[in-house]
Amino acid sequence: MSFLNISKKRFLVCGLGNRRSVAWAVGQTLEEAGAEVIYTIRNDKRAGELKKLLKERPFLLCDVEYEDDIATLGERVREEYGELDGFVHSIAFANFSEGLVPFHETKRKDFLQATQISAFSLVELSRSLKPVLKPDASVVAIGISSSVTAANYGYMSPIKNALEGCVRFLAKSFSKDSEIRFNSVNAGPLRTKSSAGIPGYLDNYLYAEQLTYRKRALTTQEVADTVVYLLSPRSSGINAQGIVVNAGMDWNYFDESVVEKASRPELSRGNSDA
Repeated sequence: MSFLNISKKRFLVCGLGNRRSVAWAVGQTLEEAGAEVIYTIRNDKRAGELKKLLKERPFLLCDVEYEDDIATLGERVREEYGELDGFVHSIAFANFSEGLVPFHETKRKDFLQATQISAFSLVELSRSLKPVLKPDASVVAIGISSSVTAANYGYMSPIKNALEGCVRFLAKSFSKDSEIRFNSVNAGPLRTKSSAGIPGYLDNYLYAEQLTYRKRALTTQEVADTVVYLLSPRSSGINAQGIVVNAGMDWNYFDESVVEKASRPELSRGNSDA
């Protein structure tokens, strides 16, 4: 038996979007450990785009923007696959089609849409899937490191904070009649396809890399490894927590090399007038 003890267990990974996504890395890691993985995909169009990637892997369509899609998901899982040992919420959306605006100029419809998709959908999915979750199942949501409050992340920072709040309240709510655990993995900046759509994200990503103790950016696989551990029985004592995975960047604001470049900008430009 492997350390994780998840062989033959069944997990639902919600929000597969592409090969570079956290959802795909989590699914692959689970499969490598011998687990059965079912994916949810937003719609038929996305499923067609992922056909070569998925091959014969099982999946269900579920667009969390539509209440009916979520409401029927639990029953569809039961009919086609049976009970679950846990599920992963790797879903986020923000409308940046009009470019980045100051936070106080965020439109109501954009904020509410992003909140429903990125945060409240965890509550809705948990409610729908509760009948098919085993009494000791584990649920993991993908959040962001508390240090990610950059202006160009826009209104997604407070929405991801709302997601983490939902995790804690779900843990309390489900504890009334089960030992189902809820946790989030709060990742530092990652190079994913979805992050590429955030205005100015690359500059912040490169800056965050310099703030890590190791001077090497966080990888999607490192986030996935933490998610899989939280899904496993080995993490049974962890509940209602936000596990930060960012290679130490939130404790390294005053890194000597970064401070030097900021206080002597000519160094970063390679300028030498002396």
